[in-house]
Amino acid sequence: MDREINVLAMVKGEERYVFLYDDQNRTETLRMLGRYAADPQLSFTWYDAAVMSKKIREMAAADTPASTTSMVAGNGRFSFRHEQDMI
Repeated sequence: MDREINVLAMVKGEERYVFLYDDQNRTETLRMLGRYAADPQLSFTWYDAAVMSKKIREMAAADTPASTTSMVAGNGRFSFRHEQDMI
């Protein structure tokens, strides 16, 4: 098993929120943050979800080699393209 597991954790008072996910389940993890924030029985807020989702995206961007991709804006959306495609 050569899959890398990402760990994201938050301590909030007595509660501990720990998310383990691989790159293939990143989108599902982001959705889970929203479900936790929408649950009134948890102290997990929408702000917590926003902070943690930003961290997930930063971790994903750090895994992408900067020398091979760059972010290009167009029509209000972002996409990753190889530098060779932009010449």
